[in-house]
Amino acid sequence: MEQSLIFLRCIGAFLGLFILILSFNRFQNNRSKRSEFFLMILFGLSLTIISIFPNSANILTRMFALDKDQFGRLISLLIFSNLAAWLLLFGIRNKLADSKIQFDLLVRKMAIDKLINSPSCFELGYITIIIPALNEVENLKILLPKIPHDICGVPVGTLVVDDGSSDETVSAVKALGHYVISNPINRGGGAALRLGYDVAKHCGSRIVVTMDGDGQHLPEEVERLVKPIIDDQCDIVIGSRVLGEREKDSWVRLVGIHFFNAVINLLAGIRITDCSNGFRAFRVSSLEKIILQQDQFHTAELIIDAARKSIRISEAPITVLKRHSGISKKGKNLSYGYNFAKTIVKTFLRNQ
Repeated sequence: MEQSLIFLRCIGAFLGLFILILSFNRFQNNRSKRSEFFLMILFGLSLTIISIFPNSANILTRMFALDKDQFGRLISLLIFSNLAAWLLLFGIRNKLADSKIQFDLLVRKMAIDKLINSPSCFELGYITIIIPALNEVENLKILLPKIPHDICGVPVGTLVVDDGSSDETVSAVKALGHYVISNPINRGGGAALRLGYDVAKHCGSRIVVTMDGDGQHLPEEVERLVKPIIDDQCDIVIGSRVLGEREKDSWVRLVGIHFFNAVINLLAGIRITDCSNGFRAFRVSSLEKIILQQDQFHTAELIIDAARKSIRISEAPITVLKRHSGISKKGKNLSYGYNFAKTIVKTFLRNQ
């Protein structure tokens, strides 16, 4: 037993020294930040000291009131190591979140720079309809010809954001005479819309309308969303299938909509009847105030963040049909509900 403990202590001491040497090497070669360097030093030094001088762990046993327990030292070390592992995990998650935001900004900037340097720059209207699309070529062929050229006497432009499609989405949109910009990879509907917002802002649009590319939304109902903004009654208008009409859908999803409506209304202090509808209109100046980071399930993020910033939100009755063709990208009901709930929690905590 004693020999086994000595062997484990030797391994621990060797591993601790290795971590110390590695941390110094990474820091000298600018491969780690100062915070990471100090964290690795602390871990390596602690492991080395406890392996060589095991009685030093008695401080932890007294701290956790386990000094009289037979395995108090071991239990204390396990508790401490678990706490350290959780702190490290949270640190890594925060770092990944920061990297994700920077990657998003980089991709959007590259797309805008490419647009600026293009010989044929976009000329979008005062109102821009943004349609994110992933392999929706057949649906777009039906949808795009129905887009109005003007609303209330105001010119309308259409921008399709191709989210890394593998079909003929890009060529089909161009053949129909509409503008298209592409994400190099599939990044999700929220990321596609952020790129679309950047383009619309760059091209001088004042009002943005978003609608799905699967044919569920009716272009002739765009005016219902835009007119309250033109009349300066509100800044954001969300289409509501609850106030309007909808074709028969999954009862599970319908129950989920009402449940999440109640949660968002409680957290944001507003009254919304359809929190997951992608058919919406925004005043661009108000949209600039909202923090949007979610690549998927972004509608909840938008509503909560806008409400907390006292941006005027309203609803308008719209019709939601079943998709014309193809398979939904939203995922199954359980997965959709889980991710939607996660977005609500993250956005709410971010605004505290």
